[in-house]
Amino acid sequence: MNREHHAWFSPTLQRTMDLLVFGHAGEKVLIFPTRDGRFHEYEDLRIVEALRPWIEAGALQLICLDNIAHESLYCFWCRPQDRFLRYLAYERYVLDEVLPWLRANYSAGDCVAHGLSMGAFFAANFALRHPDQVRRLVAFSGRYDLTRAVEHFSDLLDGYYDDTVYFNTPLHFLPNLEQADLLASMRKIRVTLAIGRDDPFLEQNIELHNALLSKAVSSDLLIWDGRAHQGGAWRRMAPLYVPSTAL
Repeated sequence: MNREHHAWFSPTLQRTMDLLVFGHAGEKVLIFPTRDGRFHEYEDLRIVEALRPWIEAGALQLICLDNIAHESLYCFWCRPQDRFLRYLAYERYVLDEVLPWLRANYSAGDCVAHGLSMGAFFAANFALRHPDQVRRLVAFSGRYDLTRAVEHFSDLLDGYYDDTVYFNTPLHFLPNLEQADLLASMRKIRVTLAIGRDDPFLEQNIELHNALLSKAVSSDLLIWDGRAHQGGAWRRMAPLYVPSTAL
């Protein structure tokens, strides 16, 4: 299985960013890690190994992104408005640096936005704000409203709210969305949401699924028994939902 480590100084973020590439061809899966994870998390959790058959067959190419959550949405010493500004810079890094680099260096292939836990928020927000860049969204154990405290997960913005928060909170902007061109692009993607029945964000996944269906966006919601907000569950989910075709 092809494995490549790449790093470059990002002019957008003004810091060095790493990523890992697994595979040589196929759908390009952009993998956003958890809040504490980095570019090697997907490999560390042995999810790459679970997808080995598709990677070696040229059906999937994994692009494991680095993470700046603790410089952005989890930067609690920053002002709430500045947390989202840093998050939006990360989004620009993916759009303006990672995607052009992929197209310049690898064979053509549809892009999939994929994430775990907080990474599922990053993936979902990226896919729904830029649906012209992806063909599928696959999100595991996602939280889609960062302003809502759930169990021990606090409101990440300390009560702060403005238009930037609204337009980057899928459960806020999607139900009211009427922009025809954006909706038309959304309706070309397929969404897969996976969550445990006892997970803290089950309600938010149900809300997002229903909001997508209300906008005629293809969405599947898979509810697993028990609590699935953990690496072992994600490792079992990945072969079922990340590949678009059976081998």
